[in-house]
Amino acid sequence: MQKLSLKLGYLILLIGLNTQLLMAQNVEISGRIVDENNMGIPGASVLIKGTSTGAAADVEGNYNLSAPSNATLVFSFIGYSSKEVKIENQTIVNVQLEPDISDLDEVIVVGYGTTKKSQLTGAISSVGNKEILELPITDARQALQGRATGVDVTQAGSKPGAEPQVRIRGRRSFNAGNDPLYVVDNIPIVGGMTDFNPQDIASMEVLKDASATAIYGSRGANGVVIITTKRGNAGKTRVSVDSYYGISKSLGRIQNFNGEEFAEYKRESRRAVGEYPEGPATPEADASLFEPNELESIELGRSFDYIDALTRTGSIQNHNVSVGGGNEKTTFFISANFFKDIGVVKLQDFTRHTYRINLDHKFNDKFRIGTSTLATYSERNGANFNPIGGALQENPLGKTFNDDGTINFKPTQDGLRTNPLAEIVPGAHEDLTKRYRIFNSFYAVYDITPSLTYRFNFGPDIGISRSGRFIGSQTNARREGDPTGSISEEFQFNYTIENIINYTKILNESHTFQFTGLQSLQRDNREYSSINVLGIPAESQSYHQLGDASQITGANTNLIQWTLLSFMGRLNYDYQGKYLMTATLRADGSSRFGKNNRFGYFPSVALGWNIGDERFLQESTVLDQLKLRISYGAIGNQGIAPYQTQPLLARTSYEFGSNAAFGYLPNTIGNPDLKWETSTTANAGLDFVFSQGRIAGSAEYYITTTTDLLAPQPLPNSTGFGGFITNIGKTQNRGIELTLNTINIDKGNFRWSTDFIFNRNREEILELADGDDVGAGRFIGEPLTVFYDWNKIGIWQVDEADEAAVYSDQPGIIKIEDVNNDGQINADDRQILGSPVPDFAGGITNRFSYKGLDLSFFIFGRFGSMIRSGFHTGGFNALAGRYNNLNVDYWTPDNPTNDYPRPNVNQEFPKYSSSLQYFDGTFLKIRNINFGYTMPEGIVERLKMESLRVYTSIQQPFIFSKYRSRHAGIDPETFIDGEQGVEGGVINSNIAPAVTQFTFGINAKF
Repeated sequence: MQKLSLKLGYLILLIGLNTQLLMAQNVEISGRIVDENNMGIPGASVLIKGTSTGAAADVEGNYNLSAPSNATLVFSFIGYSSKEVKIENQTIVNVQLEPDISDLDEVIVVGYGTTKKSQLTGAISSVGNKEILELPITDARQALQGRATGVDVTQAGSKPGAEPQVRIRGRRSFNAGNDPLYVVDNIPIVGGMTDFNPQDIASMEVLKDASATAIYGSRGANGVVIITTKRGNAGKTRVSVDSYYGISKSLGRIQNFNGEEFAEYKRESRRAVGEYPEGPATPEADASLFEPNELESIELGRSFDYIDALTRTGSIQNHNVSVGGGNEKTTFFISANFFKDIGVVKLQDFTRHTYRINLDHKFNDKFRIGTSTLATYSERNGANFNPIGGALQENPLGKTFNDDGTINFKPTQDGLRTNPLAEIVPGAHEDLTKRYRIFNSFYAVYDITPSLTYRFNFGPDIGISRSGRFIGSQTNARREGDPTGSISEEFQFNYTIENIINYTKILNESHTFQFTGLQSLQRDNREYSSINVLGIPAESQSYHQLGDASQITGANTNLIQWTLLSFMGRLNYDYQGKYLMTATLRADGSSRFGKNNRFGYFPSVALGWNIGDERFLQESTVLDQLKLRISYGAIGNQGIAPYQTQPLLARTSYEFGSNAAFGYLPNTIGNPDLKWETSTTANAGLDFVFSQGRIAGSAEYYITTTTDLLAPQPLPNSTGFGGFITNIGKTQNRGIELTLNTINIDKGNFRWSTDFIFNRNREEILELADGDDVGAGRFIGEPLTVFYDWNKIGIWQVDEADEAAVYSDQPGIIKIEDVNNDGQINADDRQILGSPVPDFAGGITNRFSYKGLDLSFFIFGRFGSMIRSGFHTGGFNALAGRYNNLNVDYWTPDNPTNDYPRPNVNQEFPKYSSSLQYFDGTFLKIRNINFGYTMPEGIVERLKMESLRVYTSIQQPFIFSKYRSRHAGIDPETFIDGEQGVEGGVINSNIAPAVTQFTFGINAKF
């Protein structure tokens, strides 16, 4: 009887279960996962609760899933709070996720793999697609400024197409380069980041300490920026259209003297030497000083503003279309982009066309392949051309136009000055660079076993650049002489081949081991050719028929090649998610070094402790998560030009009898014992989350010591050589980094969050081969770059005439600090005035949202640096009364200022003029203000769209700076042009003015 009862019980249970299954028939569910701004969240996951069955959202946040009609769906994504929704017979389930800054399960790309943020042991900063798209930028690296801790990005000014410069945790090297490595879709690239469309990028991770960068060996010595582009997801094909248009306007203008001010300035330069009478100006005295055109302008009150005539209202536009989708076997992402930036200085613009196809295909559960292909074409006008410098010096009293309205090529009788407007006459000056590039990343993955995976990466990169330049006779450079033309071409072919093994082993459900093994080969090939000519017979030919020129002034070809062979092993260990370890060893063999030191070996180890998972903290009502990280490791640097280990020859000419002959002589001394620069870094970090995710952040402290610096060693002139490259010196960087993310208000439909970062880095030279190198400006105990010069303490005043005479000076001359009090000013009185390295830098972003409205603004600042202004030395500030000058407050007997000396016609430049060029480089910028509105679903549905957002943005509306307040129009952040480096901390006097941009755009999803 008992057995019969059990059988009946089992039968009833089985019938019940089948009934439930019949009642819970599977239905097809679709929908969209969006963020707080109703923007789709690519890659967001949806799971059937209690199972491992789920799907991932595509690039627009859309998903499709088959699930029981009574199931509960769990929606989640890194950085957002999870949300559960009961299906309840629905077929369309749309979900909005709210940010959750407490989520340490965010997936981070660490190079040759990914890891959860909670399991991360290295120092890594991340910037997502949302932050990238908040700014209308040419180059994705610009989005790192003020948003990635430890990363210093210097903008390249307003010249279209100019690249920014990136420094991660300061500079380490004198001569081997300080640029980070960029890795795009697993392939290291060599330059050309401006070729990439920022809207194709899904995320950027910045690897900073030795533990994180050691996997890239020598190429990661200055940090690594890993860039991951968007990929398709299975589901319905989605179309995204992103477009904006805006205008660019000069944010103030560089001030030089107007006509009336120039006239008085010219008079004062003659009064200083007794060539013009003291007191007010008189027509009689003016008649002997000014030429007829100037006198006419003075009488008519005429003054011409050349800077205004050479600038304009610029424009910027960007139009992007992307399509993504696929099925369970094949997914795709395709995009096309057009970008154009017309600069505020005439004849400067940049145009780029980019096309991308990313494909992924899964043959079966074991084998899958994929490819990422970029094709780009760009044109850049005016990269080497800027008429602002000439306009600053041009006499505003000259006759700019002839009586018939044509440009007067020589407005004054000064033979060295020509009309700056002649530079922008069509055909007078051409400077065009065309660039083509095809970059591909191909991979194949085979799962040998569930624990063992083999991956193959192949990345060919082909680039062709062609630059043509023409300078006509009616320009200041030629001054009615024969026109010149030149063409230079570069062909590059680089490729990377990688073989990677990944093995995972879990023991007793507590011990997780992950091993990665790598063999990599990287090859770089570059071919250069150029020709320069003089005497082009017809200027309409420009640089297109150089063979017709009367003289070839230069011709050159060059081939540069290098190879890097690498092996790497990395072991990750995880005990119950609480105790973490990463150990890495990489060996690099570089063709840039001789056989004696070709290979370098670079180890690292890192430990992590998730303290928040310990029992003694799990009951805390304030602390949510806490993790401690420490690491130590070494990285090499091979960033010198190839062939430094070998002696090179150079062509020379000599007389052989009565004929000219050519031969070759030693040009450089090779050093077969050159070896790697080595940087060792110790890093300690703390990640924290408080108050149920409302406060989160991290703190880092690091010390990096670089030894065996690759630098030139000077030689006596008697050797016939200036020097040779060798390993000398030691430097150190140490600093702190802070990140703080807060949710200030999250109530109802209103949300306010803040992201804050702070960086402080201290550079220091620890050793030099022969002590302080005054000639190179390098001093032990100081940053790598310092300003070593006389210290201006004022202007000698009338009541100081006797004291000035002791120094052979007089009132109106620059007063220099007598450092050694020996009664004379000479080289011994020079001192270290400051450094372009800031004391600290930081950025803050505030974001507000209310229903469909969103507002954000981003502020960035750099504090405590010194800059050297190229505008305040040389011809722009000669104070000699010949050329126009910056509008400075100069000394006169009636104006006893301490700012600038008295103009003097008999001087080429003021005495001690170099002391006038140093300024406080501190600045604070409102970098971006962005205001948008996402249309309600009802309107969007009637438009047969999935979402529509319209927005307006203002870039750099305000700059707060002591330097800029005195010299409006000059941006204290704009060093040299970016492409040539900012190592000297010099503001190039030939830059474009600071600009602000106003843009309007739309984001539409179909």
